[in-house]
Amino acid sequence: MFFSRKGKLKKEFDEKLVYLIKETKEGWHNAKVIEDLSDDYNLDVEAQRKAAESIHFFLFKEARIRQVNIK
Repeated sequence: MFFSRKGKLKKEFDEKLVYLIKETKEGWHNAKVIEDLSDDYNLDVEAQRKAAESIHFFLFKEARIRQVNIK
């Protein structure tokens, strides 16, 4: 009775995790492009890039722990 929803919930949250990974990868890529295009050295731009990178790798590590296949 209660265990029938477990597979459905896992699948739903795994799909959300994959979506977040793809979204954060795009954000990280955009932050890298902005940092490369900036003329002067700006700590705010570098901090945004590092924050986006760390969020992406955290989600990627979580997907590896949960054994989610990213297609």
